Amino acid sequence: MVAGKGAGKGASLWDSTRIRFIVCFLGVFVCYFYYGILQETITRGDYGHGDKKERFRFARTLVCIQCIISVLFSKILIHFFEGSKPDSTKSWLYGLCSLSYLGAMVSSNSALQYVNYPTQVLGKSCKPIPVMILGVTILRKRYSLAKYLCVLLIVGGVALTMLHPLLSSELVSLTLDGLTGVAQDHMRARFQTSANHMMLNINMWSTLVLGLALLWTGEVWEFLSFTERYPSIIYNILLFGLTSALGQTFIFMTVVNFGPLTCSIVTTTRKFFTILGSVILFGNLMTSMQWIGTILVFLGLGLDAKFGKTPRKTTK
Repeated sequence: MVAGKGAGKGASLWDSTRIRFIVCFLGVFVCYFYYGILQETITRGDYGHGDKKERFRFARTLVCIQCIISVLFSKILIHFFEGSKPDSTKSWLYGLCSLSYLGAMVSSNSALQYVNYPTQVLGKSCKPIPVMILGVTILRKRYSLAKYLCVLLIVGGVALTMLHPLLSSELVSLTLDGLTGVAQDHMRARFQTSANHMMLNINMWSTLVLGLALLWTGEVWEFLSFTERYPSIIYNILLFGLTSALGQTFIFMTVVNFGPLTCSIVTTTRKFFTILGSVILFGNLMTSMQWIGTILVFLGLGLDAKFGKTPRKTTK
């Protein structure tokens, strides 16, 4: 310890791990609760009247807009809060992470064309499982027995909700989420990547890849034609992108400060309230089996929060 000037000053609130966690949790909860409402409004709304009714079918374009707004938002954060602080993370690692990140988001949005939002959210609640499996096999982490038992409880709950044959896209999304978590954990451990740089570069790569894909398939022109017919959707899409950017700020902050497994548990916990909001606001129905699965999932999450321990790395 260094004595002298300033030694008697108390630590700032942000130096408290508990305060940081509370801020991250509330940020994720508030932003993604509204994000979920907007996502369902956009993707499952009916546009037009009578025989001319249309459905929104531009999942890739929606994700691309989301990424562009996140790039701009993270640029602003870096400019005001980090300045010229160097980022030593390898570009190819950002590129690799963006591919799994993109695949997970597009698959998840595509699932909403076939299943209601509570079912999609329950499928995504299984995210801690691939994060843990890939963390153990690739990063050689070890978790407590309580952590394994809690995740097993989550698996059982999600299994009861994933009997729908069209949820294969959610399985793809979950696997890619796990790969994204492993890549982020590596960046955090090896390069001490900041939350804002992680957010900026992953979204820049994602924008590049998606932009090329949209031009190649011509989806961007179909989307523009759709917005001409229904201009009111533009406001919801921009608001959706903004809530996503704010939410991602807290997501990456959680990853950098607490790791991807804790982040996946935080995001899964907020999904319980998103499910309730979707049922209440949009009248989505869930079967008795799905409600049982929901209870098991969040029972597992609650027990994990109380008894789960921080993972121990076996290698440096």
